[in-house]
Amino acid sequence: MFKSLSLADVLCFGALPVLAQEVPVETAKLGKSNVTLHVHPFLTEEELATLRLVMTNKDALAVFVPGKPGSFAAMAMAPDEGFVRDGAPVASAMALADFADAATAAAEAMAACDAARKAKSKASCVVVLEVGPAK
Repeated sequence: MFKSLSLADVLCFGALPVLAQEVPVETAKLGKSNVTLHVHPFLTEEELATLRLVMTNKDALAVFVPGKPGSFAAMAMAPDEGFVRDGAPVASAMALADFADAATAAAEAMAACDAARKAKSKASCVVVLEVGPAK
């Protein structure tokens, strides 16, 4: 069995439940689209209010996540940077649209966000908003 565990091993095992926690989601049907908001703990109240508006208003969705209605899209942002800071959009927050599937939309949005985030940002980008065809 185990002969000994280092402090690093103990800390890694202790972090597993945190990593496994699921992020709460909110969903809405908006015209030809289903919109899912991932409510990450790093999002500020201002960011959540803006994202909730985007997920429930066709005009706001068209501005923040341009693309064909009913196509797949995703918005990603860096946890260290967020979406709106000091009243202005953050450059690393990326929304990309018109993909053939949800996985590609998410991967492309996260890659674009990671490429744009500041070097000092420690955490990789995560998806905060997903758009797909309404069912």
